[in-house]
Amino acid sequence: MSIEIRKVTANTGAQVLGVDIAKPLDEEQVAAVREALNIHKALVFDDVRLDDEGQEAFARHFGDLTTAHPTVPAADGAPNVLPVDSERGRANHWHTDVTFVLNPPQASTLRSLTVPPYGGETLITSSAAAYRQLPEPLRTLADTLWAEHTNDYDYAVPDEEIDADKAAQRAQFTSIKFRTVHPVVRVHPLTGERGLFIGGFAQRIVGLSKDESRRILDLLQTYVTRPENILRHRWSPNQLVLFDNRITQHYAVDNYDGLPRRLNRVTVAGDVPVGIDGKESYSIEGDASHYTSVAA
Repeated sequence: MSIEIRKVTANTGAQVLGVDIAKPLDEEQVAAVREALNIHKALVFDDVRLDDEGQEAFARHFGDLTTAHPTVPAADGAPNVLPVDSERGRANHWHTDVTFVLNPPQASTLRSLTVPPYGGETLITSSAAAYRQLPEPLRTLADTLWAEHTNDYDYAVPDEEIDADKAAQRAQFTSIKFRTVHPVVRVHPLTGERGLFIGGFAQRIVGLSKDESRRILDLLQTYVTRPENILRHRWSPNQLVLFDNRITQHYAVDNYDGLPRRLNRVTVAGDVPVGIDGKESYSIEGDASHYTSVAA
């Protein structure tokens, strides 16, 4: 059976049929999945029968794996697997994975383990579509900007909402502090597309004050989060979603009343981002060599 790609929304997302990702893929299949990922940014695989090793094996088709996270513990006995567990915290903010390191992952896989009976969707949006939608004057400005990304920032959460567990989670997340400068407009190394490379870890525009930076980042982010750019993925059991971390953002919707929700994440090592002028990102603080190799 040949691979079939069914588009889910105009700008983000497609369903992949006709391939059993529990088995090793041949070169033709890998190329077809990569091409679909380049076009659609996020791919949904239904009825997958994978354990952690199988998820790792699938992700390795696209490059070397990172470890689970630069600071957050991995799943027991699986150093490349990050539990995305509602009991360990909820990523209900728009972000691209681990942009605070020099070479964030090129791709992420999420596999459903425990799905709440309602809610718990993952939103994925195309930052390439967002860039294309910018008015020309704003696009011209964005092309010139660089932003500092960090894992150590003000979460703006009221003190009364920070209990001992949340405080410990935050301390773990920032146990190694990272600060990296990336282009606001990143050029995708495979497609040449330009996308807005910002999200929750982008905290300051180089050369601007914190307040000025926030206004500009918020303005650009409104294009990223336009409803027409978003895939709203409602999880079912035994699903896997592969998304291009170089040109998307995502958001885990906290709308399931505290019920159990568990996904396992495996990420593929990425390259150092490059802006439209050919210049590469640079690190200010934090060594992530324990977490990821640098993709060629």
